[in-house]
Amino acid sequence: MTDAHLPPVPTPHLPVGIVPEHVTDPEAVADLVHEMRRLLMTYKFGIDEVMTKITVLRDEFRSIHDYNPIEHLGSRLKSLDSIVAKAQRKGIELTPDVLRSRMFDIAGVRITCGFVSDIDRVRDMLLGQADLTLLEERDYIREPKANGYKSLHLILEVPVYLSDRVEPVAVEVQLRTIAMDFWASLEHKIYYKFDRDVPEHILTDLKLAADVASQLDRSMERIHDEVKVVAASDGGPDGASVRPPLPPGVLAALLRSTGLDGDSRGES
Repeated sequence: MTDAHLPPVPTPHLPVGIVPEHVTDPEAVADLVHEMRRLLMTYKFGIDEVMTKITVLRDEFRSIHDYNPIEHLGSRLKSLDSIVAKAQRKGIELTPDVLRSRMFDIAGVRITCGFVSDIDRVRDMLLGQADLTLLEERDYIREPKANGYKSLHLILEVPVYLSDRVEPVAVEVQLRTIAMDFWASLEHKIYYKFDRDVPEHILTDLKLAADVASQLDRSMERIHDEVKVVAASDGGPDGASVRPPLPPGVLAALLRSTGLDGDSRGES
């Protein structure tokens, strides 16, 4: 697995709206840009801290249990243009202190798991870290959005140790299954293509696709549980789990759940 790496923090230019109209003194403008540069830098460090914690937990879990609950790990740092645009949309004052207290998605980490049970497992491991504070949790898996969106969102506060102070930084962590991530990626592209004014019939199709993705997650979880039961009942002489060939019944169930069995293709 190749984790996504953050690019260097970009040197901020001056997006329209970042400097209030009453701030005209060049020195004041330079100070504001410097503050925003430091703000982005601390959020990048916050991402680094959380990514390191997740990587350690993943590698430890894989070593102990011979199983990796994380399929993919990625991160992103909101651009200054995006910060300004959202602040203007939400009526948020463009100062570092206000942004820290009101905008919690400047730093983001995304964890993609194979199964919903893995999401719960990774969540619990993260919240077990003594220096991570849960600020907010939004469970769109148990309570999906109206359009079908599913994901678990955690706003975590992590301490960042700088040379002259300790800076608490909020990082948004999103946890999804592969199916949820595929759907969310497609939905994002569609909204971008239509500039958020998506035709009603496409919204309906997206909701139906979300339902199919949810059914796939449930089917794969059930098959995963069945495989674990079979593996546990066939231990080695030292009590170690032995990985058997995939039972025919499990394979047939998988093919039926994905519509790839012979009947669905019209084969005899």
